[in-house]
Amino acid sequence: MSRPVPSKTAAQPPFDALIGLGSNLGDKIANLDLAIERLTATPDIRLVARSRTYKSAPWGVIDQDWFVNAAISIRTPLSPRDLLQRCQAIENEMGRVRQQHWGPRLIDIDILSYRDLQLNEADLVVPHPLLAQRSFVLLPIRDIAPHFKLGQIDIADLIGALSLDDVTAIETVDLKR
Repeated sequence: MSRPVPSKTAAQPPFDALIGLGSNLGDKIANLDLAIERLTATPDIRLVARSRTYKSAPWGVIDQDWFVNAAISIRTPLSPRDLLQRCQAIENEMGRVRQQHWGPRLIDIDILSYRDLQLNEADLVVPHPLLAQRSFVLLPIRDIAPHFKLGQIDIADLIGALSLDDVTAIETVDLKR
């Protein structure tokens, strides 16, 4: 009796969503750890992988402290809308105050991608609209999803198009400013 051979084109990634996290206030690394712990505390969001943590220069509003960033891949039956609500609830629980666009933040939790879905709603755009412009997001994604593609563009090509001068893996930097 022969077994069916799985199709290579039908292979699904081992995750449903990629989530980006960042912090530049307080104990930045502890903020990321707590956000990931809270996000995956219920059975409907399961952590698949976590990237290394990166130190990065601020983006957008540059007159602020440096950031730490990471990415996680998750499995979830939640819809993108429900996942967004969960991410925002955790940001609020942790004390995030939204005073300035791209300004300082205790925690930022973004849906970077959700399966192969494309959404363009007022408060939810997937894949994240600035993903290809942010090395501090792409480097963590490469750690956990080295075959990730944005449309037809490989992550290696996305990273190759950007300067990496302002992003460093935490293991290689002094955390004291």
